[in-house]
Amino acid sequence: QVQLVESGGGLVQPGGSLRLSCAASGVILSINIMGWYRQAPGKQRELVATISSGGASNYVDSVKGRFTISRDNARNTVYLQMNSLKPEDTAVYYCKRVQAGREYWGKGTLVTVSS
Repeated sequence: QVQLVESGGGLVQPGGSLRLSCAASGVILSINIMGWYRQAPGKQRELVATISSGGASNYVDSVKGRFTISRDNARNTVYLQMNSLKPEDTAVYYCKRVQAGREYWGKGTLVTVSS
């Protein structure tokens, strides 16, 4: 079993920045993929970014050039640096980990971009 705990959400003005963190604990395997997803009110959950245990990353087009995903394997933690935030980035952001064919999700952290 794996537990994921997100942190770092909050209220930020348009153009501002936030950094989300997701710490994994439990049965940690070295081969894995971690990612961030988000769900805005009334919309389906969507992929934001993923990063493999080797560091290969992938982003949805709407955040390319503004968001950066990174990870610290020693701390079993993944980060999402979000810059130039827009009101349309407002959502609950969820962390996901995939290892040994199983998916694990965090409970989410709310990001609100508003003036």
